[in-house]
Amino acid sequence: MDPQSSFLYPIAMSHKKILILDFGSQYTQLIARRVRETNVYCELHPWDMSEADIRAMNPSGIILSGGPNSVTEGDTPRAPQVVFELGVPVLGICYGMQTMAAQLGGAVENGLVREFGYAEIRAQGHSSLLKDIQDRVSDQGHGLIDVWMSHGDKVTALPAGFSVIASNPTTPIAGMADEARRFYALQFHPEVTHTHQGTAMLARFVHDICGCGHDWNMPDYISEAVEKIRAQVGGDEVILGLSGGVDSSVAAALLHRAIGTQLTCVFVDNGLLRLNEAEQVMETFAQNLGVKVIHVDASAEFLHHLAGVTDPEQKRKIIGREFVEVFQRESAKLSQAKWLAQGTIYPDVIESAGGKNKKAHTIKSHHNVGGLPDTMHLKLLEPLRELFKDEVRELGVQLGLPPAMVYRHPFPGPGLGVRILGEVKKEYADLLRRADAIFMEELNATVDEAGKSWYAKTSQAFVVFLPVKSVGVMGDGRTYEWVVSLRAVQTQDFMTAHWAHLPYELLGRVSNRIINEVRGINRVVYDISGKPPATIEWE
Repeated sequence: MDPQSSFLYPIAMSHKKILILDFGSQYTQLIARRVRETNVYCELHPWDMSEADIRAMNPSGIILSGGPNSVTEGDTPRAPQVVFELGVPVLGICYGMQTMAAQLGGAVENGLVREFGYAEIRAQGHSSLLKDIQDRVSDQGHGLIDVWMSHGDKVTALPAGFSVIASNPTTPIAGMADEARRFYALQFHPEVTHTHQGTAMLARFVHDICGCGHDWNMPDYISEAVEKIRAQVGGDEVILGLSGGVDSSVAAALLHRAIGTQLTCVFVDNGLLRLNEAEQVMETFAQNLGVKVIHVDASAEFLHHLAGVTDPEQKRKIIGREFVEVFQRESAKLSQAKWLAQGTIYPDVIESAGGKNKKAHTIKSHHNVGGLPDTMHLKLLEPLRELFKDEVRELGVQLGLPPAMVYRHPFPGPGLGVRILGEVKKEYADLLRRADAIFMEELNATVDEAGKSWYAKTSQAFVVFLPVKSVGVMGDGRTYEWVVSLRAVQTQDFMTAHWAHLPYELLGRVSNRIINEVRGINRVVYDISGKPPATIEWE
């Protein structure tokens, strides 16, 4: 069994757990996050997980996710048969419902009408899953639930032992259940926020039906993680690449709690950090937390290797390679260092993994996933590998990190290297740093009627440097200078996002300050693209 692709960390073995089999839905990570939010541990694995690994995991329940395929086609994914033989509750969602129906003797057909978006269903049959869950009651006394549909195929005949538990005119079998075997299925998506009672449904499944408690929480996680880290590391020294971002910062705080002076952090200034970031990181960790931090200024080295490179993926690979080379060089100075710690988190692992058939699409590479060069001679330590971002933030607060650091907007691993479009130059990075700092200052200083800052109201905000010049007029003179774009989005899960409707006055102040205070920029634009079709970052 490959420890990198099977169970994420030994901590999980002490918890009752839910297994989520991923059939390729864009919402699968949301299922896992919703389950975790109910204080239940879960793991997400490809649909073709082996029977041996499923049995070894010993799940208390299994969820089959949605997916883009059609079960009416013969070569599309199916759930491992062991799922229906373990004797544990199973919940199928969308495609998961369809493959459950097909595999257990029901029928699935291509629907004449594709159902996508908001729908109203009637809960019926008083099933264990949906009983007393409703948004309102009809004039006839039937419980009605607002849900989010996204399907073309539909179940048209129930497998033996199943009954209908939800329906509407378009989808007569919108939910089904075999109470004796504790098999449940929903054609809609309870994991998305559009299904208002979705969290209640998932909580009902994992707690009441699967019998899981509420033992997945950060205070308990800290004590368990500290114990496991100490057992794993022993008396060895650990080196951690500290970027100043949330993930590596929380990893540093957790490791310091566990092994103290056995941890040495290497903070690499790659020339692509935000304004005054190096000073802030050193002050937070070295001065306030007492963590050993080596500050390496490798900015000239990184910028040299990035010269002339314009492809975003190539820039990411170069930056990742240079980080490893710096770590190799610094680790050679620490004779007792046996481990390299990384701030890898669960979404990194999921996005860089695929099933046995390797059909998953890679959106972009993660420089901290995929192991280390053989020449490094260090073992890999990933204490946050099983946590989602919101869990990492909660852990950081519990460990005593400053809220301003823990709740800072996400910053890409390659830093400003992917916020400077095209070739990266020191001149561009210096301009972008100053413009970005002004944007952050104004977002923090501008509050709404409730006293909440626009920085807190946006999920991610930053400035992008555009490699084009525009004509401008300042005073009585003509200028020909660079253009930057402001980007601010609001999102709950970063899978989809809306551009933030910032007040015009705020945008005006930011534009005026950047143009007046950052010599070399004479035009500021605002990106009003959503995700999709755009991504949040430009590269």
